[in-house]
Amino acid sequence: MKQTHRRITRRNFLARTTASLATLSVAPGFVPGLRGAESPNSKLNIAAIGLANQGGSDLQGMTRENIVALCDVDTRYTAKYATQFPQAKQYRDFRKMFDEMEKEIDAVLIATPDHWHAALAMRAMKMGKHVYCEKPLAHSIYEVRALMDTAREQKVTTQLGNQGHSFD
Repeated sequence: MKQTHRRITRRNFLARTTASLATLSVAPGFVPGLRGAESPNSKLNIAAIGLANQGGSDLQGMTRENIVALCDVDTRYTAKYATQFPQAKQYRDFRKMFDEMEKEIDAVLIATPDHWHAALAMRAMKMGKHVYCEKPLAHSIYEVRALMDTAREQKVTTQLGNQGHSFD
C-alpha cells in the first residue's frame, strides 16, 4: 500500500481549527441530541441598581436582555422604568432584592453614587453574578485588587463603564 503524507500548513491548521470551533459553538441549538443544552445566544436576567441619569442610559443599552429587577432608593426612577419593563420587580433596597431574587439574576448593572460601586460589585460577584459597573469602580488599589481576585475566583465577567470605550 502506498502511504501519502499531506503537509499541514499553519494556514490550513488555523482554518480547520476555527471552522471546528465555530461549528461546536453553534451546534447545541441545532443538533437533535443536544436540544437540552443552553444556547450561547440565550438572554441574561439582569438586575439594575441605580436608575438615575447614567444608570437609566445604561439600562436602555441592555433592553435586548431580560430586565428582572429595578432598584433605586428614589421610587420615581423605578416607577419610570416599570412601564418599560413591566415584568421587573421593583426595590428600594438592594439587600432585599439580592435576598429575594438571587436565583433569578444572572448579571447586575451598578450605577449608584460612586461610594457604593465597590461594595455592590463585590457582593454581586460573591453571589456569582456578572457585573457591569459605572466608573469609578473603587476608591483604592486595594479595593480594585480584591474585586479582581473575586471575579477570577467566581469566574464571572465584569466590565467597567466608560462611555468613550463601552460601545461597539
